[in-house]
Amino acid sequence: MPLRHSLVTRLLATSVLIVVAAIVATAWLAASTATRAISQEQGRSLTEDKGVYDLLLGYAATHSDWSGAPALIQARAAKLDRRITLMTPDRAIIADSGPGPSLAAARPSATVDPLNVDTALTGAADRIDTRAAGPFRVSAAQRAELGKVVADVLSCVRKTGAEGKVVELPSGRPSVAVSGFDPDQRAAGCVTQLTYSVTKGEVKPLRELGRLAGRCLGLSANYQLGVWPDFTTYVAKADVVSELETGVKAVAPVGNDGRTRGCLEKSRRIMLQPFVTPPALLFVTDPRTGADQTRFTLSRANTIRIVTVTGGVLLAAILVTVLVGHRLIRPLRALTDAADGQSPVPVAGHDEIGRLARALNDATERRDRAEGQRRAMVSDVAHELRTPLTNIRSWLEAAQDDLAPTDGQLLDLLHEEAVLLQHIIDDLSDLAAADAGTLRVHPEPTYVRDVLVQVTDSHRAPAHAAGVTLTMRIEGDPVLPADAVRLRQLVGNLVANGIRYTPRGGSVTVAASENTISVRDTGVGIAPENLPKIFDRFWRADESRSRATGGSGLGLAIARKLAEAHDGTLAVESVLGEGTVFTIRLPPGSASRPAAHSTAQGSP
Repeated sequence: MPLRHSLVTRLLATSVLIVVAAIVATAWLAASTATRAISQEQGRSLTEDKGVYDLLLGYAATHSDWSGAPALIQARAAKLDRRITLMTPDRAIIADSGPGPSLAAARPSATVDPLNVDTALTGAADRIDTRAAGPFRVSAAQRAELGKVVADVLSCVRKTGAEGKVVELPSGRPSVAVSGFDPDQRAAGCVTQLTYSVTKGEVKPLRELGRLAGRCLGLSANYQLGVWPDFTTYVAKADVVSELETGVKAVAPVGNDGRTRGCLEKSRRIMLQPFVTPPALLFVTDPRTGADQTRFTLSRANTIRIVTVTGGVLLAAILVTVLVGHRLIRPLRALTDAADGQSPVPVAGHDEIGRLARALNDATERRDRAEGQRRAMVSDVAHELRTPLTNIRSWLEAAQDDLAPTDGQLLDLLHEEAVLLQHIIDDLSDLAAADAGTLRVHPEPTYVRDVLVQVTDSHRAPAHAAGVTLTMRIEGDPVLPADAVRLRQLVGNLVANGIRYTPRGGSVTVAASENTISVRDTGVGIAPENLPKIFDRFWRADESRSRATGGSGLGLAIARKLAEAHDGTLAVESVLGEGTVFTIRLPPGSASRPAAHSTAQGSP
C-alpha cells in the first residue's frame, strides 16, 4: 500500500493537525483572555475616571473655589484604591489624595472646568455643565411662584390623554416630563407654558444675558435679544423685551444657528465665571507606579519557553500516533481480508474493532438473506406476470387463427387480464416506494366514519356478488391524523381480502372506536404456522398459487407498509375454520364530533 494511503500516515497527519490546532487555539484563547482582561481593566479604569471627573465637575459647578475638594478626593481615592490629584493649569497642586511619583510631566486624565466640559467623558451636548446655574438658579420662593403654572401644565397634559411628571432641573427650576401617547405633540405644547413663564427673580439675569449676547451678535439699538429660561432666544424691540416677565411672544425669533449659540454660550460663561471654580487638571493614577494605563508585554524568555513546550508536544504526539497506528492496523487488515473473502471474521474483543467485526458479520448475514429474498422476489414477480400475459397471448393467437371470435366477450377477457396486470404493477410500485422511503402520507385530521363509508360503499357490489354480508360499526365519530386516500387504500385492501376468503353466506365487519380500526371476517381462517407469513409478498394460503380467489398476493404487504407510514401498526388474529380479524392502531387524534352516535349498517 502506498505510504500516502496508509492509515498510519493519515492518523499521524490528523493527530499533528489536531495538536497544532489545539496549541493555536490555546495560545489564541490565552491571548484573547489576557486582552479581554486588560480591556476590562482599562474599561473599569475609564469608568472610574469618569466617575471621579463627574464628581469633581459637580463640585466645581456649585462652588466658587476648591477649598472643600481635598476631603471629597480623599474619600473617593480610598474607595477606588487610586491616587487622585488636582492641579492648576501651571501644575501647582490643589489637592492630592496621597504621596506618589511626580506628575509634573504626566498626561492629565481630564481638565475639570464646568464652563468647558469634556463631552467625550460626559456624553452631553452642552459644553457648559447644567449644574452650573449661578445667577440663573431658582430659589424656593421662585419655585412657589411657578407652582400655579406647573399645576396648569399638568392639567393641560392630562386633557390630551398623556401623563406628566414634575421634575426639578439642576438649576432648581421645575419642569414637566411627558409620558404616554402624544402623536400630535399637544402635550408637549402644554409644557411650553412653563417655558415661557418667567419669575421676577429670573428677569434680571436673563435680560443681562440677552444684552451680552445681543452685543456679541451686533444687534441695532432698537432691538434686543431676549432669552427664555431654557436659554432659547428671540429678537424683539427693546421696550417689548422689558416686558419679559409678562411672557410676551417674540416678534423676530432667532434661528438656531452656530453664531447665535456661540454668542449665547460665551455670554453665559461670562455671567457664570464668578460662581464656579477655576479650571483644574485631574490625574487618576496607580498609587504605586503613577501609571494611568495597563500594559502587557511578552519577554524573550517567555517566547523561548512557549516555542520549546510547543515543539515537545508535537514530538510526543508524533511518537504516540505512530505506535497507536501500528497497533490499530493489524486488526483492520484482518477485517479487510475477511471482507474480501466474504466470510465471517472472528471477533476478538469488545472495543471499536470488535464492534466493527460484529457489524461486518451482521452485514454479511443480511446481504445473504437479502440476496435470497431478491431471488425469491424475482421468481414470484415472474410467476405473477406470466399467468395474465400467457392468457392474453393465447386468446390473441386464437383470434389470429380464427379459433376464437373477436367479439365483445374476447375484449372483456383481454381487458380483465390487462386490469390484473395493471393492478400487480401498481402494487409493486407502492412496495418499491415504501422500500425506498419515498412512500409519502400527508396526515391531517380525518373523520374515520367518512373513510369507512367510502370503503364499504365501494365494496358492496363485490360482497353482494360473493354472497357475503358487509357491515360497518362505529363507536362515536373518531377523528384521527391520517392521509384519507392512503387510509382508504389500507382498509380497502383488508376488506377485499376478507371478502375474497369468506365463503358464501359469511360476513365481513368493519369496526372503529377511538384510534382503532378492525376488519373481521367469518372466512376460512389462517393456520397458526402461516400467520407469520401472511404479510410476505406474493404469499397465499393455497399452495397451488391459484387465482381462483383473485388478488396479486401484495395487498397485505402494502397494508402493513401503509400502517407503518402512519406511525401505526397492523396486527392479525385468526382461528382456522372460524375467521380472521385485522386490527389497525393509529396515533390518537382530536375529540370526536359531539353529535355523532354509535352506528351499524350492512348489506347482504
